[in-house]
Amino acid sequence: MTGVAPGHTPSLALESRNGRFRGVIRMAAARRLRYYTTMDTDAIRTALDADGFALLPRLLSPQAAELLRSGFDDDASFRKTISMERHGYGRGTYRYFSYPLPTQLQKLREDLYAALVPIANEWVERLGSDNRYPATLEEMIARCVGAEQLRPTPLLLRYVAGDFNALHQDVYGAVAFPFQATVLLSRPNDEFTGGEFVLYETRARKQSVARVVPLEFGDAVIFPNAFRPNAKGGRSQLRHGVSIVRSGGRTTLGVILHDAK
Repeated sequence: MTGVAPGHTPSLALESRNGRFRGVIRMAAARRLRYYTTMDTDAIRTALDADGFALLPRLLSPQAAELLRSGFDDDASFRKTISMERHGYGRGTYRYFSYPLPTQLQKLREDLYAALVPIANEWVERLGSDNRYPATLEEMIARCVGAEQLRPTPLLLRYVAGDFNALHQDVYGAVAFPFQATVLLSRPNDEFTGGEFVLYETRARKQSVARVVPLEFGDAVIFPNAFRPNAKGGRSQLRHGVSIVRSGGRTTLGVILHDAK
């Protein structure tokens, strides 16, 4: 089990290299709100095995979610901006953070990795692979460096009415951690409608299954980025995307736990 214990409300700081993407939320201002909830590896494992995803309600406090979202237009914080329509990925815009990551995003990435790496190693064993993932995110990123995967992959994604994200996988290179997370940084039915997170699973000799994950403001969904083992020893292939946003604007944080070539 990793993360911040329930009821603990630390100060929150987010900052970029040029200081524009910076904010501090003092303990008094954040009373009764947490930066993120405890990540329970056992509960996450159970949900991933049963449903193919794990929902972490209120992973980010409203202040943390709003602060991350407000940094979307800070050019100095990002290494690359992608127009999804131009590349045939759907419609919308996403931006990859540059290193160093904002302080609390780096901490969130480390804690997600620590909570998920035991499950990742159990899954690859069930899938019949000899591959094992290292104990810490630092070691995982070092493995990426050895494969010349040097570019950070956490990103912010922005959608407006009519935008969507086509079904896809976020692998990025030969070295890939099997889980990732998406955090909703906008308020459904208030700031946007539509735009549901969709997880699509293709199963051998069975019909495919689409799951729509209901996210609220600050919630996170953890999901496999390529495969998951099934009960009979085989594997299912997974892709994820976002349905069409009907109105308003939707922003999310994507936390991928390996880097890109």
